[in-house]
Amino acid sequence: MTSTLPRPVTTAADLVQPAMRRAVDTLNPSVRHVVSYHLGWIDPDGKPTNSSGGKALRPALALLSAQAAGGTAEQGVPGAVAVQFVHDFSLLHDDVMDGDVERRHRPTAWKLFGVPAAILAGDALLTLAVEVLQPAASPAATDSVTLAVQDLIAGQSADLEFERRRDVTLHECIDMANGKTSALMRCAASIGAILAGASPEVVDRLADFGMHLGLAFQLVDDLLGIWGAPEVTGKAVLADLKVRKKSLPVVAALTSGTAAGDELARRYLVDGPPDDEELPEFARLIEQAGGLAWAEAEADRQVRAAGECLDAVGAPSDIREALWQITHFVANRDQ
Repeated sequence: MTSTLPRPVTTAADLVQPAMRRAVDTLNPSVRHVVSYHLGWIDPDGKPTNSSGGKALRPALALLSAQAAGGTAEQGVPGAVAVQFVHDFSLLHDDVMDGDVERRHRPTAWKLFGVPAAILAGDALLTLAVEVLQPAASPAATDSVTLAVQDLIAGQSADLEFERRRDVTLHECIDMANGKTSALMRCAASIGAILAGASPEVVDRLADFGMHLGLAFQLVDDLLGIWGAPEVTGKAVLADLKVRKKSLPVVAALTSGTAAGDELARRYLVDGPPDDEELPEFARLIEQAGGLAWAEAEADRQVRAAGECLDAVGAPSDIREALWQITHFVANRDQ
């Protein structure tokens, strides 16, 4: 496992951050304060901080997709800013819906500033995501972002629906993850190519790469939500199990047809928060029922599929290597 970001990601942050700051500066001061805190630029009192504002994977994909299509990184900047703003819009709202009190080792925005302020901050970022694309005058890029948002909302809606159901299938769970996570990754991996004027064939191949990468990302995220180290992930130990989340490894275990899966269903699919001493037992049953092994194998399969899509794009060797570095990071990250 690794927490070291590949160089293409850190380079993308250097190029995209100034454009993000210019856009955020146009917001109402009170909304700007909440957004800037969430992005890691300031502390709760408004003082500049060096806190991380996230991994910037999606902006890096947007810039590299422009270069993969024969364009420049600069052509992909509007798309990079747009996908990062959509991502942070979703995180602000997710934290409210999930009741999460910590993100990136700091209190979440709603915890500090209240639910209404966090919702408005997310709404503002969603609006900015569309606004930053307007100077590029690319209806196809705007369509790509708005479609990703619709898929993201559908995936999040399904995730919420799963909380009320006992009969979630693995196919449904994968569809949910494709909407909740893969949709925006698919957009990020192709929007730069759109802005660079790539052919539909190249755009589609890069989009497929992003789709597989997104599902691998979600699988690893779900694994970290159960077996990740809290001091690294910034989340409570066994965080997903505390809320009886029906993540991919959990549903794989619940639908495994094994004795361990049946025992997990009996103890997991009930109302009310579990006792802390139950959480390690849940994790043991998920592993015993094959949920851990299935998720790891499926993540590897998605990474291989992403690599095949990259091969089909025919990008310059240095750009392909950069995209592969991001793929390797996604598959092996520990946070």
